[in-house]
Amino acid sequence: MKKIGLFCSASEIIDKMYFDAARPFGEWIGQTGRTLVYGGANLGLMECVAKAVKEQGGTIIGVVPAILEENGKVSHYPDTVIQTKNLSDRKEAIVEHADILVALPGGVGTLDEIFHVMAAASIGYHQKRVVFYNVNGFYNKLLEALNQLETDRFTRHPLSAYYSVAESHEELITLLQY
Repeated sequence: MKKIGLFCSASEIIDKMYFDAARPFGEWIGQTGRTLVYGGANLGLMECVAKAVKEQGGTIIGVVPAILEENGKVSHYPDTVIQTKNLSDRKEAIVEHADILVALPGGVGTLDEIFHVMAAASIGYHQKRVVFYNVNGFYNKLLEALNQLETDRFTRHPLSAYYSVAESHEELITLLQY
């Protein structure tokens, strides 16, 4: 997996533990010669990971919707910037350019991105997976809800075909090395 797509929080006021978990992930991307493909914002976990990738000599593709540019919220870390009209176009571009997608903790934008990838995979647009980095059990309730969808037969295929879960940095790295 050479190009790793990232979905995560753009909030600056989340708990420090999420930044502490995100930083080593970015360092690993940079140290191993992989490419980060992400939303290009200079905020929150997005900027934290991008900075760590860049400090370790990694390559970054920032996919930036027009509104981020208009509001001066674009990171200076990307080597390549792909401009999009809106968030929908940004999701498509991230998925197109990434081999696999990682979901660090995030808000409704992150959830939208996760479900977009899983829904598209479920009907055959691609075969890419999402890896939930379940820092401090952040995604436990969402994972329970996904399991409930399967239990109640609201899915044609097991949803686990479209995602994996990493409970630690080591598990995350193991899942991304294939």
